[in-house]
Amino acid sequence: MKTLYLMRHGETLFNRLHKKQGWCDSPLTELGTQQALIAKKYFQEQGIQFDSAFCSTAERASDTLELLTDQPYTRLKGLKEWHFGRFEGQDEFLNPEQPYGDFFKQYGGEGESQVQERLNQTLLEIMRSVSGERILVVSHATAMRAFMRLWQHTSEFAPLERLSNCGILRFAYEAEPERFILQEIVEHDFSMLE
Repeated sequence: MKTLYLMRHGETLFNRLHKKQGWCDSPLTELGTQQALIAKKYFQEQGIQFDSAFCSTAERASDTLELLTDQPYTRLKGLKEWHFGRFEGQDEFLNPEQPYGDFFKQYGGEGESQVQERLNQTLLEIMRSVSGERILVVSHATAMRAFMRLWQHTSEFAPLERLSNCGILRFAYEAEPERFILQEIVEHDFSMLE
């Protein structure tokens, strides 16, 4: 059995300003850098070493991954955040209630099933192709929660309303029958950093 550590990037400028990022990007804040270093310490304390590492093509994801490990990694478009169409870069208070469903499609963005299919296919391809047992993937909160909802029938965890920056979802990947099983949600205490 292989283990997928699916992790959200550290806090960004747009997170701090409560703006939708989606496919647009903004840099990590100083707090975001510290969050990534705390996540790195968590992995070290747990004795977790990764056989492979991947992230989305967003700079906030690759910057976070580079703070976690010095090992080579691969950037994949399939791991990007939900595309919010004309809501990209807009204030978060404009969001509808979650789950978003197809709300953003009417504004040129993605529907939930599109995000789930994209992320699921990308993660399945990763898990099928890598030879190691522990895989790190740095992605984005809304896409990760959509993926979590896709596989909620295999897990005892309820889908999250919110996933903190550098929060980690640990999934078991089974080849027969092929599925992901959420085994743990790791949220860090960053209160002392703010």
